[in-house]
Amino acid sequence: MSRKFIPLSVPTLKGRELEYVTHAVETEWVSTGGPYVNEFEEKLAEYVKSKGAVSVQNGTSGLHISLKVCGVTRDDEVIVPTLTFIAAVNPVKYIGAEPIFMDCDDSLCMDADKLLEFCKMECSLIDGRLINKKTQRHIKAVIIVHVFGNMANMEQIMEIADKFNIKVIEDSTEAIGTYYTEGKYKGKYAGTIGTVGVYSFNGNKIITTGGGGMIVSNDKELLRKAKHLTTQAKSDELYYIHDEIGYNYRLTNLQAAIGLAQLEQLESFIQTKRDNYKLYKEKINNIQGLSILNFEKGIRSNYWFYSLYVNDEYPLDRDEIIKYLASKKIQIRPIWGLISEQSPYVGCQAYKIEKASNYLGHVINIPCSSNLSKEDVQYVIDCLRSPEKNQ
Repeated sequence: MSRKFIPLSVPTLKGRELEYVTHAVETEWVSTGGPYVNEFEEKLAEYVKSKGAVSVQNGTSGLHISLKVCGVTRDDEVIVPTLTFIAAVNPVKYIGAEPIFMDCDDSLCMDADKLLEFCKMECSLIDGRLINKKTQRHIKAVIIVHVFGNMANMEQIMEIADKFNIKVIEDSTEAIGTYYTEGKYKGKYAGTIGTVGVYSFNGNKIITTGGGGMIVSNDKELLRKAKHLTTQAKSDELYYIHDEIGYNYRLTNLQAAIGLAQLEQLESFIQTKRDNYKLYKEKINNIQGLSILNFEKGIRSNYWFYSLYVNDEYPLDRDEIIKYLASKKIQIRPIWGLISEQSPYVGCQAYKIEKASNYLGHVINIPCSSNLSKEDVQYVIDCLRSPEKNQ
């Protein structure tokens, strides 16, 4: 009997998804109108304790609108991480602004110390505007990505933002459910600390709507503006009067129906992923040359992705492990290629990229689905424990 395939990250659709979608179809509310859209927005805002939420087609469109409502224009610059999925950076270019790439720390999130150093040494604060000495452009915002369900150092980042008058956009597309358990922001969820936060419900996320995303903020005027822009900027819905360029970015009622059912199960998904993470960590950290990266202290992570660090003591390198586990029907992946090295961004400013380059060569993500069984986890561990014997 052949071994079943173990995917990297797939959704669990065992709740009330079918019930809610069937109701949406039966009532013929399937497009961007419909009660599930409003209910999903309300329930998600309630879950993360924000003052409101605006649904969008995906996390990328959420970031695009977030930059717009933060006032970023084509004359501005935005500080971004180099270690992230490219969708976190592309919206900067949609607007016509320029990214400045920042290194990561050991959480894989943006290095707050280097961010501070860059703002102090490479910029000038002139009339309340952070000006890049190299380009003489206004740095208006920073996009912070909470990588793999970890949490960036938001205490320090918010202090930097306040000092240098820059907007903070939290790309929390991987971190819904993650929150601080201690410190200044105890009880605050990823996405609710900065100016605006964005979540994603792509198929590989901890909860999914197939596609889709959500903008959250504690600034009600910003949320009003976001909803206006995502619904084609209608100033008069009856007579189709539009007061600026808008976007067709709204979530559909069918997607929201799925999202609502997924949100109801989020805490149980996190519990499963936490248990599997602990099992991986306990066993793999005893294998010479391998370790599972930690999540930051002082947070309750959603444990979205598990990062396996491969050092030179292990008999296989990163790429060899990927091929070897693929032969065992285990799907894994390397972390993203650094965005500052991608063709569209090669000429952009990058500041002291060091740790990100190291992690790129040594980190892979291993199976982490919310329906992953302990038997599947153990099989992955067994394959990693004796690669020579299994080859």
